Amino acid sequence: MRSYILEETNWNAQKDQLPEVAVLPWGATEAHNYHMPYGTDNYLASRLAESCGKAACEKGAKVVVLPTISYGVNTGQPDILLDMNLNPSTQFLILKDLITVLNRQNIKKFVILNTHGGNDFKQHIRELNLLFPDMLLTQCNWFKMPGFDHLFEDLGEHAGEVETSLMMHLHPELVMPLATAGLGKAKKFSVKVLNQGWVWAERQWSKVTADTGIGNPAKATAEKGAILFQFLTDKISDFLVELAEADLGDLYE
Repeated sequence: MRSYILEETNWNAQKDQLPEVAVLPWGATEAHNYHMPYGTDNYLASRLAESCGKAACEKGAKVVVLPTISYGVNTGQPDILLDMNLNPSTQFLILKDLITVLNRQNIKKFVILNTHGGNDFKQHIRELNLLFPDMLLTQCNWFKMPGFDHLFEDLGEHAGEVETSLMMHLHPELVMPLATAGLGKAKKFSVKVLNQGWVWAERQWSKVTADTGIGNPAKATAEKGAILFQFLTDKISDFLVELAEADLGDLYE
């Protein structure tokens, strides 16, 4: 039993201690090219949250990892078989209910550990801050973290070298031989400015990629995945420790 994993621990172990930080892993259920499972984002969310929770606890922080939420925003993939969708408005209601519990029980620091690019909790947090002004609500997107670009030849975006390497390290039994994978080629918008980042429109995924991937997984290896996973664990667990130690009444310097 890992006392920092809520699904595994029990009331007797928890009733006399109060976590300083609650971590909510949030993934998605969607196709990941031909070689990886629909649950890739969920496996990554769960394993990363577990690893970071362990490392943070070993560094002295009181952290609890909540059960992973396995469905994310997939509004751009309505025609891709079994790509499951939660609307952003539904995500807000889920967050509101869970944060209400934490706030009532005086657990004031909250991290969404997000592994799915279609999820974006920034606007949810803005609105929730008005409802829970005495809490610190954060989201952590590991895929936006700087510092690991040099490990990969093709950073890609979805089911490419990066995610495939992580899954080859964490769950090799769920990764098909790379020879079965599509190339992850992706089309861009014909309206050029939509590719520049300062104007945004949602992509229709099936019109962008034939195999559901964006990024070539051909150069993925378990060794690259292990290095990246340790890098992410170190960085995120350090954040959790710093967050646990933070004085919510004195957050600015």
